[in-house]
Amino acid sequence: MADSDASVAVFEDKLASFQAVTGLQDPDLCTEILSAHGWDLDLAVTSFISSSFATSSSSAASRNPGPSAGGSGESLSDQDLVPAQGHDPPGLAWKLVTLPFYVVSGGVGLVSGAVGLGAWIAGGVISRSLGLLGLVPPRSGSDDGASLVPPLSAAAAEAAAFVALFEEEFSSAGAHRPAFVAEGFMDALQRSRREFKLMFVYLHSPDHPDVPGFCSGCLCSNVVADFVNANFVSWGGSIRGGEGFKMSNSLKASRYPFCAVVMAATNQRIALLQQIEGPKSPEEMLAILQRVNEESSTVLVTARLEAEERRNALHLREEQDAAYRAALEADQARERQRKEEQESLEREAAEAERKKKEEEEAKERAVREALEKEAALARRRQEKAMALGVEPEKGPDATQVLVRFPTGERKERRFHSSATVSSVYDFVDSLDCLKTEHYNLVSNFPRVSYGPDKQSLTLREVGLHPQASLFVELES
Repeated sequence: MADSDASVAVFEDKLASFQAVTGLQDPDLCTEILSAHGWDLDLAVTSFISSSFATSSSSAASRNPGPSAGGSGESLSDQDLVPAQGHDPPGLAWKLVTLPFYVVSGGVGLVSGAVGLGAWIAGGVISRSLGLLGLVPPRSGSDDGASLVPPLSAAAAEAAAFVALFEEEFSSAGAHRPAFVAEGFMDALQRSRREFKLMFVYLHSPDHPDVPGFCSGCLCSNVVADFVNANFVSWGGSIRGGEGFKMSNSLKASRYPFCAVVMAATNQRIALLQQIEGPKSPEEMLAILQRVNEESSTVLVTARLEAEERRNALHLREEQDAAYRAALEADQARERQRKEEQESLEREAAEAERKKKEEEEAKERAVREALEKEAALARRRQEKAMALGVEPEKGPDATQVLVRFPTGERKERRFHSSATVSSVYDFVDSLDCLKTEHYNLVSNFPRVSYGPDKQSLTLREVGLHPQASLFVELES
């Protein structure tokens, strides 16, 4: 059951793709054609296009007016030609014409170039079209390098070939010729939209006897060519070419020479403003083109003004956006600066707090060290006082020692003559007169220093018995 549903879906997809490519709307006819070709979509489309083109070419060669409007399955029905809603200039009979599939999809021609290129070109175009529809996998391998440079589209190639042939064939008419653009129809239509001009369309039928005289005597006349070049975007195509043939069917060209004035509409349609069929004199052609141009000027001016308003609005919006972005960037810059200043203040405050804390800790440490030093000195004084023992009584073995301090203060004590010089140092250390441990005891007359080398000697041995006067000399 699932396989059956999948097969039905595949057939329906092929049927829809065949209708889209060929323009045929009759599902029974499309189903019959596909069945006749074994449901090979590429083969069926190629066969249909080849037969349709051969039929239209033989029909164009057998009669003077050229291909009829109803000779192709892809031409428009009467339902496709409806009055345009809005923008109705007086005197102009507007019609909205739905463009054929290949013209809308970028101007890929069903047959590009001359008729003699044959089925090989038709098959290549069909393969490209089916590739656009996603029905044929993209090429790989050696084509990858060539795909980096986009090739000229079939529609543009066909238009360029027509321009070259037209200029070559009617070069004897002088330098005044319509400046046909070497672009596909849709590209030319978009050009006319951008330039706010109408589009002049010329469909060339090489086999019609009136065409050469019309081209050389009317289209290439000074007044007509100059007016067309000044006021229109011109596009031309041969009905022997794919896009020219399709446009002849879409515009329902029944007589040749055939010209038309169109403008871009919406939903892949064009507004057909004027059809000019059959030979015309330069004066008649100029009068028609002048009338159409004058009567359409209001629409073109309105479109130009609307476009300018849109551009101005876009420019204003861009300026407002730029001003908003500038203001936003300025606000962000100010906010960043405020944050940086705030962070700087916070860092400075943190640094000041750190320094203050370090200073407080240093003070506390200094106080603590001072107290510890004071306590150590107090313990030392106590230890030295205890080491001195009891002061001896006066007698022949007692030595009287007077010690003078740098502050002028004087202290006196008796020692045994057998006591060492270090006992005098212990006496000085036991007093609360010095805040340092680094000093020497010296005598003036004669000057003698009782440093570490003499501290182990007795008072009698160093000559300080029975009495002595010593000075405290601080070490620098």
